This record gives sequence, structure tokens and C-alpha cells, in this order.
Amino acid sequence: MSERSPAPGGLDLVETLVNTLDIETGADSLDTPEGRARFGLTEDDVPGARELRESLRATLLAHAGHPPHRTAAPLGELLAAAPLVVTVDAADGSAALAPARDGSLTARVAAAVAEALVAGTWIRLKACEAADCHWAYYDRSPAGRGRWCSMQVCGARAKMRRYRAKEV
Repeated sequence: MSERSPAPGGLDLVETLVNTLDIETGADSLDTPEGRARFGLTEDDVPGARELRESLRATLLAHAGHPPHRTAAPLGELLAAAPLVVTVDAADGSAALAPARDGSLTARVAAAVAEALVAGTWIRLKACEAADCHWAYYDRSPAGRGRWCSMQVCGARAKMRRYRAKEV
């Protein structure tokens, strides 16, 4: 799990959602009332939120050049159910994308992804290469080639495994 700073803008929502599941321990914060409240979810919303989370994780793994860890619904199909509208602030003329109908989690994620596409930051949100982690993180490396959520934990483990494999 990462000690990195949160992703910029609305990507923080995406990063936080993906990181509700600790793959190594199996702990899922969406199982708790506090975890659901963080996203404005009811118990009935949890299956859809989990589907969205795993679809996002598969996409973030692809951003980092890794295959998905399990089958997930295509993210584009899930986000298509949440149309966006352009809002314009009358005072300063600034524009933003917002959910067209509701403030559902899917609609808020769709708006965050659209904002990140415009800002050019979407591709830098990735999932850790480590199979027992897949934690979401924002890659701030200059070349955009980060592979692990934490060089001190997941990166060090991977490098030690490679080192030990060479010694055999």
C-alpha cells in the first residue's frame, strides 16, 4: 500500500474507490458502514460499486502495461450509463463536466475520468504491478513509467524475488 500523495483533482475519488479493497488481506472497506458512507452508498449500491471498482482496477493495470487480474466489465460500458453535461459558471465563465442526472458513484467517477482526460492526467493513474497488491497510485515519475505503488514495499519485494531467482 502506497505512501504516495493522492491523485490530483477528481482522480482522488477513483484512486480511493479502487483502494477500498486490500487484495493481500481481503479486507474491503465497502463492507463497513463508514466505508459505504465515504462514497454515499447504501448496502444495495455495493455490488455495483464493486463492479465499477474492479473495472477501474483493470483499466489502471492496463495503464501500467499489466494484464487484468480478473475478468471485469468494460469500464466504457459502465461509464456510458452515467451521461455528463457541461456546466458553466455565470460569474467567471468557467466550465466543468458534471453528472447529467444524479450524483451516483458511477456518475461522479465518469466526471472525474472526463476531467482527467482533459487535464491529461488519466493515463498516469495506475495499479501496482504486484499481484498481491494492485493498489491504485498516481505515477508522478518524470517518464511516467512507475510500476509499483511503493518502491519501498512492492518494488523492493519484486527486486528481491528477481535477485533470489538469479542466485539459484
